[in-house]
Amino acid sequence: MTEPLFQARDLTKRFGGTTVVDRLSFAIAPGECLGVIGPNGAGKTTTIRMCLGLTQPDGGEIQALGLHMPRDALAIKAQLGVVSQFDTLDPDFTCAENLMVYGRYFRLPQALIRSRIPALLEFAALSHKGHAKPAELSGGMRRRLSLARALVNDPKLLLLDEPTTGLDPQARHLMWERLQVLLQQGKAILLTTHFMDEAERLCSRLLVLDHGRKITEGRPRDLIAQHLEPDVVEAYGSGALALAESPLTALAARTEVSGETVFFYTQDARALLDVLAREHPRLRILHRPANLEDLFLKLTGRKIREDG
Repeated sequence: MTEPLFQARDLTKRFGGTTVVDRLSFAIAPGECLGVIGPNGAGKTTTIRMCLGLTQPDGGEIQALGLHMPRDALAIKAQLGVVSQFDTLDPDFTCAENLMVYGRYFRLPQALIRSRIPALLEFAALSHKGHAKPAELSGGMRRRLSLARALVNDPKLLLLDEPTTGLDPQARHLMWERLQVLLQQGKAILLTTHFMDEAERLCSRLLVLDHGRKITEGRPRDLIAQHLEPDVVEAYGSGALALAESPLTALAARTEVSGETVFFYTQDARALLDVLAREHPRLRILHRPANLEDLFLKLTGRKIREDG
């Protein structure tokens, strides 16, 4: 097995009497994207902050790039790239100047940073925006500039906290394309996201957190096969909710209700689809394979949680 670039063992963090991260362990190898998913309050942000040395763990240890956090925090940070959830670009500087100033934080020679800026802007599809300020850019452009800025020190490991939040589909797909390129270059990525399609597209492995604990970990398709039935039938429309208490439930391994939709999880949907078409022709029916969103909801529940 490839030696991990980053490894956390039994990470624990408490605030007051509440344990927000509970003996969490994981590792990331070169060229691998580890996705961390979970509902609000699951401990994702606290985990990221401990990985960055911004929050001191109450237990456990972190090794990164052959060094130890927090003892070697500065040396580790010199080899990390970070894209935070919120925009931290300097509004007074142009795109090129944002890259230059950020590179200087790493004490990189000015000539070296200047030589890297054209390639970074090209990578971010912003070559034509080098002299523009962040306020003149779209949301997608600003996120790509944040990613380019995180690469100015040529990091081996990237920590991305919900990097595509607020982007339209075209901008998200362009970000995904750029992140795939980085993985192909051998860089490792730790990614938190609320987008299950993003997690399935980018992540080599997924870590599912809830209440600070690891619920499960593995390859996305393996987790779906392990925890879910392969077929899902969604029924919605007038009268759909009554199906959850009808004999139709016998044709499914599991039935759930969310809002106005009934979800039937089954090993084989053909019999259920035949009955629905024959006896409930006015209902709207969607037949699809099980996906990561189904996994997320099964493991963490459908109830909405507030931040915190």
